[in-house]
Amino acid sequence: MARKLAAGNWKMNGTNASLAEITALAKAHPDPNCDVLICPPATLLSRLAEKTTGTAIKTGGQDCHAASSGAHTGDISAEMIADAGGSHIIVGHSERRADHGETDADIAAKTRAVWNAGLVAVICVGETLAEREAGQTIDIVAGQLAGSVPNGANGDNTVIAYEPVWAIGTGKVPTLDEIAAVHADIRDRLTTRFGDAGNDMPILYGGSVKPSNADDIFRVADVDGALVGGASLKAEDFGGIIAALERA
Repeated sequence: MARKLAAGNWKMNGTNASLAEITALAKAHPDPNCDVLICPPATLLSRLAEKTTGTAIKTGGQDCHAASSGAHTGDISAEMIADAGGSHIIVGHSERRADHGETDADIAAKTRAVWNAGLVAVICVGETLAEREAGQTIDIVAGQLAGSVPNGANGDNTVIAYEPVWAIGTGKVPTLDEIAAVHADIRDRLTTRFGDAGNDMPILYGGSVKPSNADDIFRVADVDGALVGGASLKAEDFGGIIAALERA
């Protein structure tokens, strides 16, 4: 069985003052029966890791370079994120694919870099609105899975996050049946390719997850948690999502 995970992606949000939300979150959920991860901007990673020492909250990066070091101004390696206290790194987020032109091959290379640093890769997949309306959701997600997830993936080094691009930050959410269909297909492809290890990889849903809809989403088969954007910035909101995952 895949371990449940509530992951927060702060994106390009947060300053030192924002860390007070983490203190509140840790106090409200000192011993959750699921994993909790916060991926802040790189400027806050080491401070967040220090603040969460002794708590149940893990920290991670939002992206990394495929190389371990070198002349890559402005980039951060997986080793640097590990050195700052991170345990996970998000790779292949739709905003990286769209804003920076990242390909499946780029994401696979970054995933291998995450593994080489001893960290867990959170690999994102998902379709655009045009692709969904064209009936291409399953094909798009399947292609991204095949190209972005390297051989050697297992429940210890990989998390898959399904994020329909059209639902991120829009308030729009697929129906529960639509979520179930995609997650079932992802699970089937993972087990076909990786055997029993495919059952151990958590599959997260991401795309306008809020405390008000989390209970329903987490009752869907093969939804092992969520990758949360805006709702992870406030302890009360993210705490409500964690509580829903604990109830699932």
